[in-house]
Parts: sequence; structure tokens; C-alpha cells
Amino acid sequence: MATQKTTWTDADPREFVAAVARPARRRDAHTMLDLMTRATGEPPRMFGTSIVGFGEYRFAYPTGRSGHAPAASFSPRTTATVVYLPDGVEAHADALAGLGPHTSSVGCLYLKDLATVDLDVLEQIVRDSSATLTADTFGRRAGEGGA
Repeated sequence: MATQKTTWTDADPREFVAAVARPARRRDAHTMLDLMTRATGEPPRMFGTSIVGFGEYRFAYPTGRSGHAPAASFSPRTTATVVYLPDGVEAHADALAGLGPHTSSVGCLYLKDLATVDLDVLEQIVRDSSATLTADTFGRRAGEGGA
């Protein structure tokens, strides 16, 4: 069975956020640090070089691929803050209707300005996603519709 090694690093997520070049993206990243810490009850850790993760879940796909990944995570990209939803954006369709301006792909939520979205709704989405992922070994990719 193929296993993916987790790529948690020892880098300080707060230093990473403080170094984000765009002021609005940096402001939003500070907000996400607090929001995701509350939603997951976990401290932030760097996953790779540009993703801030909280908690961890185990996945195992029918293909044999398995590994560990952040149960909740975000990345302050140049054009938007990306919130990763490994359980799939569709799993949160009802909540997303009340979030405010955003775009999405199968497993990612793109937010250009957190000042324009309902942070309580975003926190609930993160909380629900993290709870789904950590309930047991997660067995489907975001596009496959849930656990």
C-alpha cells in the first residue's frame, strides 16, 4: 500500500504569516490563525512551505494510497486566502450560501477579503469539516462526496 509521508515542518506559522507580503492577505492570515485555532482546538503548524495546518487526519483511499494531512488548513496566496476542505466543498453547500463572496473548486474555498464574509459561518464550516475528517479514517477524495 502506498503511503504519503506528512510534511509537517518546524517552521513557525506566526513568522510565516508575519512575512506575507500583501497587507490584506497578511491581515486575513492572522484572522485565520485565530479562527482555525478556535474551530479545531489545535495549534497552528506549517505543512510544507506555504500551508498552515491545524490537527491531523488519516486518509486511506480504495486505490491503496494513504497518509496524514491537516484536518483544517489555509494558505495566504497572492490573489486569495485558500481554505482547504478535504471533505469537499459540496459537503458545506448550505453553509456556503450564507458565507458571502467566495469562489470554490472541489476541495478549496477562495476568499479575497475576510472582511466581506461571515466569519461565524466560516468558523462553522471549518469546525464541521475538521470533525468529519477526524472522526475516523477518511476514505474519499473531496470530489467523491464524503466519508
